[in-house]
Amino acid sequence: MSHLSQRRVLVTGAGGFIGSHLVEALVAEGAAVRAFVHYNSRNDWGNLEQLPAAVLEEVEVVAGEIQDPYSVDGAVAGCEVVFHLAALIGIPYSYLAPRSYVDTNVLGTLNVLEASLRRGVERVVHTSTSETYGTAQYTPIDERHPLQGQSPYSASKIGADKIAESYFRSMGLPVSVLRPFNTFGPRQSLRAVIPTIIAQALGSPEIRLGSLEPVRDFSYVADTAQAFIALAGSPEAVGQTLNSGTGKGITIGELARLILTITGSKAEIVREDARVRPELSEVFELVCDWGRLRELTGWRPTVDLHTGIEQTIAWMQGREPTARLHDYTV
Repeated sequence: MSHLSQRRVLVTGAGGFIGSHLVEALVAEGAAVRAFVHYNSRNDWGNLEQLPAAVLEEVEVVAGEIQDPYSVDGAVAGCEVVFHLAALIGIPYSYLAPRSYVDTNVLGTLNVLEASLRRGVERVVHTSTSETYGTAQYTPIDERHPLQGQSPYSASKIGADKIAESYFRSMGLPVSVLRPFNTFGPRQSLRAVIPTIIAQALGSPEIRLGSLEPVRDFSYVADTAQAFIALAGSPEAVGQTLNSGTGKGITIGELARLILTITGSKAEIVREDARVRPELSEVFELVCDWGRLRELTGWRPTVDLHTGIEQTIAWMQGREPTARLHDYTV
């Protein structure tokens, strides 16, 4: 029996890419799931709309605002475990709207931690990002690697991580921080690099990208969801920040060529200046050392990059073609 079976759990950011997969995985674990989604006037639940009806019937969906402490407190009430994934993501947009990243990522996290403390939550798993490390000073990157705010996004996540750490150290709140490296898979938007390349490979004679040299470590989303679940079940991980990834790096150029091979596309790879990030902001190498997570939880990745890309392609081929293939989505 799963350690989360029959437990009352909250997932913030449940309408997002990783959040929706985590909700689905938690239902499979037998948890009683409350999904907190960003309120909007369309009553749109984001990626939760793509879950099978039988899964969604098992989920309590609550719409609210992570920046509003009252909204967050109501969502946390009655929950034993909180998975905090709600965040404003996307590095290029953080150049344009930095204040919104602080409001959402730092103050939103503070709201979740304070509500969890007040409500006596037994475990909080807070989501970090490998972007907090900045360009690697050594690889693979372990949890002792220095943090560097190379974008307003990464700076806001460093702030959120440190607020979470402070609630463990100062208030005794049982918090663990998961720091996933790049995650990909079905339901990810064209804002991210793998679906951007796939969409162009399937429907265009050109693959328009920014810098081709940066190295990334890509994890399939089902593996990342399982990392959250494993972390929540490890008493030894309380107060810890732990990486999840594969330990294997690939350049963006190599990634594009791999996707062209898998799709059979003859598209030309074109470097587009508008997509190139400021030099001091670009993170040039991220490769994960996930040994500590394995040591404390037994977690390990199970889906290799080639297989994960094939599954993502299959999902995208089942969707309506996009008319915005070459739009640069910040």
